[in-house]
Amino acid sequence: MVTEVFTRKYCDPHAVREEKVEATEVIQFAWEGAVREVDACEECFKEHESRYEPLVDYSRPVKKRRVKKAASAEKSEAESADAGDDE
Repeated sequence: MVTEVFTRKYCDPHAVREEKVEATEVIQFAWEGAVREVDACEECFKEHESRYEPLVDYSRPVKKRRVKKAASAEKSEAESADAGDDE
């Protein structure tokens, strides 16, 4: 007979306050030159996102986003029409 084992991850910031809240997200942060991860609930994850900048790996080159020619043409037409309305 096979038994399934469920392991729950709890939110580490809540665990400090001795509360058990199920973790659904992972927070990444830099500490002493290394990237660390902490299990977090949705509420703590949103709070962390609003307070701190996300980690960016500057060792890799940043890729530029491709812009469709039709979309850029529409933008320039809309901007020129808006500029004409101001006069």
